[in-house]
Amino acid sequence: MADNARAKRLADLIREVVAQKLQRGIKDPRLGSHVTITDTRVTGDLREATVFYTVYGDDEERAAAAAGLESAKGVLRSAVGAAAGVKFTPTLAFVADALPDTAKTIEDLLDKARASDAKVREVSAGASFAGEADPYKKPDDAEDAETPETDGDAPA
Repeated sequence: MADNARAKRLADLIREVVAQKLQRGIKDPRLGSHVTITDTRVTGDLREATVFYTVYGDDEERAAAAAGLESAKGVLRSAVGAAAGVKFTPTLAFVADALPDTAKTIEDLLDKARASDAKVREVSAGASFAGEADPYKKPDDAEDAETPETDGDAPA
Protein backbone atom coordinates (compact mmCIF):
# COMPACT_ATOMS: atom_id res chain seq x y z
CA MET A 1 0.00 0.00 0.00
CA ALA A 2 1.28 3.44 -0.90
CA ASP A 3 1.64 6.23 1.60
CA ASN A 4 -0.87 9.05 1.74
CA ALA A 5 1.57 11.63 0.39
CA ARG A 6 2.13 9.60 -2.76
CA ALA A 7 -1.60 9.12 -3.26
CA LYS A 8 -2.12 12.86 -2.81
CA ARG A 9 0.60 13.70 -5.34
CA LEU A 10 -0.89 11.27 -7.83
CA ALA A 11 -4.38 12.71 -7.27
CA ASP A 12 -3.07 16.23 -7.90
CA LEU A 13 -1.33 15.08 -11.07
CA ILE A 14 -4.47 13.32 -12.32
CA ARG A 15 -6.53 16.46 -11.69
CA GLU A 16 -4.10 18.63 -13.63
CA VAL A 17 -3.68 16.21 -16.55
CA VAL A 18 -7.43 15.58 -16.93
CA ALA A 19 -8.24 19.30 -16.76
CA GLN A 20 -5.55 20.17 -19.28
CA LYS A 21 -6.59 17.36 -21.63
CA LEU A 22 -10.24 18.42 -21.43
CA GLN A 23 -9.28 21.99 -22.21
CA ARG A 24 -6.90 21.33 -25.10
CA GLY A 25 -6.89 17.72 -26.25
CA ILE A 26 -10.46 16.45 -26.55
CA LYS A 27 -12.62 17.81 -29.34
CA ASP A 28 -15.94 16.47 -28.05
CA PRO A 29 -18.55 19.27 -28.24
CA ARG A 30 -20.26 17.89 -25.12
CA LEU A 31 -17.12 18.72 -23.14
CA GLY A 32 -16.94 22.43 -23.80
CA SER A 33 -15.42 25.01 -21.55
CA HIS A 34 -18.26 24.58 -19.05
CA VAL A 35 -16.76 21.42 -17.42
CA THR A 36 -14.56 22.05 -14.37
CA ILE A 37 -12.54 19.43 -12.51
CA THR A 38 -12.97 20.21 -8.82
CA ASP A 39 -11.24 17.36 -6.97
CA THR A 40 -9.56 14.00 -7.43
CA ARG A 41 -9.17 11.19 -4.94
CA VAL A 42 -7.04 8.08 -5.31
CA THR A 43 -7.43 4.88 -3.30
CA GLY A 44 -4.61 3.79 -1.02
CA ASP A 45 -3.42 1.10 -3.43
CA LEU A 46 -3.30 3.63 -6.31
CA ARG A 47 -5.57 1.46 -8.46
CA GLU A 48 -8.68 3.64 -8.70
CA ALA A 49 -9.14 7.37 -9.02
CA THR A 50 -12.37 9.30 -8.59
CA VAL A 51 -12.52 12.57 -10.49
CA PHE A 52 -15.13 15.08 -9.31
CA TYR A 53 -16.41 17.64 -11.79
CA THR A 54 -18.99 20.38 -12.10
CA VAL A 55 -20.82 21.58 -15.17
CA TYR A 56 -22.02 25.12 -15.63
CA GLY A 57 -25.42 24.82 -17.22
CA ASP A 58 -28.76 23.07 -17.00
CA ASP A 59 -29.55 19.38 -16.49
CA GLU A 60 -29.33 18.64 -20.21
CA GLU A 61 -25.77 19.99 -20.39
CA ARG A 62 -24.84 18.04 -17.25
CA ALA A 63 -26.09 14.80 -18.78
CA ALA A 64 -24.25 15.51 -22.03
CA ALA A 65 -21.04 16.25 -20.13
CA ALA A 66 -21.36 13.01 -18.15
CA ALA A 67 -21.78 11.05 -21.38
CA GLY A 68 -18.82 12.87 -22.93
CA LEU A 69 -16.57 12.11 -19.96
CA GLU A 70 -17.52 8.44 -20.05
CA SER A 71 -16.69 8.25 -23.76
CA ALA A 72 -13.35 10.04 -23.26
CA LYS A 73 -12.36 7.94 -20.25
CA GLY A 74 -9.85 5.81 -22.20
CA VAL A 75 -8.09 8.79 -23.77
CA LEU A 76 -7.90 10.54 -20.42
CA ARG A 77 -6.52 7.43 -18.70
CA SER A 78 -3.84 7.11 -21.39
CA ALA A 79 -2.85 10.74 -20.85
CA VAL A 80 -2.64 10.17 -17.10
CA GLY A 81 -0.50 7.05 -17.64
CA ALA A 82 1.91 8.93 -19.90
CA ALA A 83 2.25 11.80 -17.42
CA ALA A 84 2.40 9.75 -14.21
CA GLY A 85 4.93 7.10 -15.16
CA VAL A 86 3.53 4.60 -12.65
CA LYS A 87 3.49 0.84 -13.07
CA PHE A 88 -0.30 0.69 -13.12
CA THR A 89 -2.39 3.61 -14.35
CA PRO A 90 -5.42 4.05 -12.10
CA THR A 91 -8.88 3.55 -13.53
CA LEU A 92 -10.87 6.75 -13.70
CA ALA A 93 -14.40 7.20 -12.40
CA PHE A 94 -16.14 10.51 -13.01
CA VAL A 95 -18.59 11.74 -10.38
CA ALA A 96 -20.62 14.93 -10.59
CA ASP A 97 -19.66 17.11 -7.65
CA ALA A 98 -22.60 17.94 -5.37
CA LEU A 99 -20.89 21.02 -3.95
CA PRO A 100 -22.71 23.61 -6.11
CA ASP A 101 -26.11 22.11 -5.26
CA THR A 102 -25.23 22.03 -1.57
CA ALA A 103 -24.03 25.63 -1.71
CA LYS A 104 -27.29 26.66 -3.41
CA THR A 105 -29.31 24.92 -0.67
CA ILE A 106 -27.30 26.65 2.05
CA GLU A 107 -27.75 30.03 0.34
CA ASP A 108 -31.51 29.47 0.17
CA LEU A 109 -31.61 28.61 3.87
CA LEU A 110 -29.55 31.69 4.75
CA ASP A 111 -31.90 33.88 2.69
CA LYS A 112 -34.86 32.40 4.56
CA ALA A 113 -33.13 33.09 7.91
CA ARG A 114 -32.36 36.68 6.87
CA ALA A 115 -36.01 37.23 5.92
CA SER A 116 -37.14 35.78 9.26
CA ASP A 117 -34.69 38.02 11.15
CA ALA A 118 -35.94 41.07 9.26
CA LYS A 119 -39.52 40.16 10.14
CA VAL A 120 -38.65 39.80 13.85
CA ARG A 121 -36.75 43.11 13.75
CA GLU A 122 -39.75 44.79 12.16
CA VAL A 123 -42.19 43.42 14.77
CA SER A 124 -39.94 44.36 17.68
CA ALA A 125 -39.18 47.88 16.46
CA GLY A 126 -41.65 49.69 18.76
CA ALA A 127 -41.68 47.14 21.59
CA SER A 128 -40.41 47.74 25.10
CA PHE A 129 -38.88 45.41 27.63
CA ALA A 130 -41.21 43.30 29.77
CA GLY A 131 -39.58 44.17 33.09
CA GLU A 132 -38.03 47.21 34.68
CA ALA A 133 -35.12 49.05 33.17
CA ASP A 134 -32.71 47.48 35.71
CA PRO A 135 -33.74 43.88 36.45
CA TYR A 136 -31.22 43.36 39.30
CA LYS A 137 -32.26 43.65 42.93
CA LYS A 138 -30.56 46.34 44.95
CA PRO A 139 -30.63 46.82 48.72
CA ASP A 140 -33.29 49.22 49.88
CA ASP A 141 -31.50 50.69 52.88
CA ALA A 142 -27.97 51.11 54.09
CA GLU A 143 -28.34 48.32 56.69
CA ASP A 144 -28.69 45.62 54.06
CA ALA A 145 -25.67 46.94 52.16
CA GLU A 146 -23.37 46.85 55.25
CA THR A 147 -24.23 43.31 56.37
CA PRO A 148 -20.95 41.35 56.60
CA GLU A 149 -20.67 38.20 54.60
CA THR A 150 -20.25 34.98 56.57
CA ASP A 151 -17.42 32.62 55.97
CA GLY A 152 -18.32 29.09 54.87
CA ASP A 153 -16.24 27.57 57.75
CA ALA A 154 -17.85 29.54 60.58
CA PRO A 155 -20.49 27.71 62.63
CA ALA A 156 -23.98 29.07 62.49
